[in-house]
Amino acid sequence: MGTTSPYTFDATAIADSLLAQSRLENFAGYDPFDGLNSVLFDRLGAKRFSLARIAWLQLHKRSPINLRGLVGVAKKRNPKGIALVILGLIERRRVDRIATELDEAVALGDWLLAQSVDRKVWRHYAWGYHFDWAARAFYVPCGKPNAITTCYIARALYALGNVTGFARFTDAAVDAGRFLDDLYVPTEDAGYYAYIPGETTLVHNASLWSAAVVAESAVRSNDSGMRERALTAARLSSSMQREDGSWPYGARSHHGFIDGFHTGYNLEALSSLQAAFGTTEFSRVIDKGMRYYRRNFFLPDGTVKYYNDCIWPIDTHSVAQAVITLLKVGGSDEDRTLVDVVLSRAHRTLYLANENRFAYQKGRWLTNRINYFRWTQAWAFYALSFYIAEASNWRRHCDEAN
Repeated sequence: MGTTSPYTFDATAIADSLLAQSRLENFAGYDPFDGLNSVLFDRLGAKRFSLARIAWLQLHKRSPINLRGLVGVAKKRNPKGIALVILGLIERRRVDRIATELDEAVALGDWLLAQSVDRKVWRHYAWGYHFDWAARAFYVPCGKPNAITTCYIARALYALGNVTGFARFTDAAVDAGRFLDDLYVPTEDAGYYAYIPGETTLVHNASLWSAAVVAESAVRSNDSGMRERALTAARLSSSMQREDGSWPYGARSHHGFIDGFHTGYNLEALSSLQAAFGTTEFSRVIDKGMRYYRRNFFLPDGTVKYYNDCIWPIDTHSVAQAVITLLKVGGSDEDRTLVDVVLSRAHRTLYLANENRFAYQKGRWLTNRINYFRWTQAWAFYALSFYIAEASNWRRHCDEAN
């Protein structure tokens, strides 16, 4: 596998362009879920009404026309998006050790430390989104910490600390694991991690990623209680894997859907937890999940399906997680070949060559070309950087074998 696929897909040039564009915007941008940042919606007083919040958010998420400028939604930095950029910059160091890019990653890491929640209130480092977030299950005001954002930032800070040796990043990541551990919800005979403080909904990807980050913190701080809670949560979600290898999104009645990128999250999180603990306890669960993943989320032409039972929408985030899952959790020759085909297909269907970036989603009839930073470009940059680094490593391995 090389950085240029058999289909003339130039991953390096595209990753370079994505990074250059992100710099021009100072790593700020729009988000599919930032509609509630609207000045107009706030002035109308509609934020008081739950159904109005959900409807307004979904309007902006689903509209192929970007209305944000008209309703007063500003471009902003998203903490999770910044974490993805840091992860991408660190992957690039595996190929080219560019000092300025490491300096850039450090500056972004320091920005993330400054964006943490008030530790007098939450006790630990933790992060939320830069917008109010409304869903059927809960309403989360701007800045309130959540598991997934905190997990990805902790991962970026761990990676940054490992590369630089700067303790401030590693210490913050360990402490973020303690925040996640505070989200633990014990049940009669098991337990899991909640998505946000004060809620008890079981969402598998949030619980599993929390378990993986708590596992890393437990190892680094030698905390046996954290270790047991992480294992318990991983065992509970593993026990809820269906016989065919799939997971529904969560435990609530409206969480029965099965989609590709959340399935990828689950598999990557379990793999990361195993690596942290040096165990193979979840290998059979991962193997069964990977068989389901390969079989149900890819078409022969490389199209990445959004749902197990529906192709649409074709989504850049789904493609990015597919690249990471197939290479990091799978890693077979067949997986590497599939990644080449997946990226080639994404290049043909989602890449906007005249703008040097990816579209958000392609539906059956319409393509949503809105430029979303966190959901689209940051994920694409991270996935392509990881792909390039893995390709370089694979070439070295083959050269040494010969």
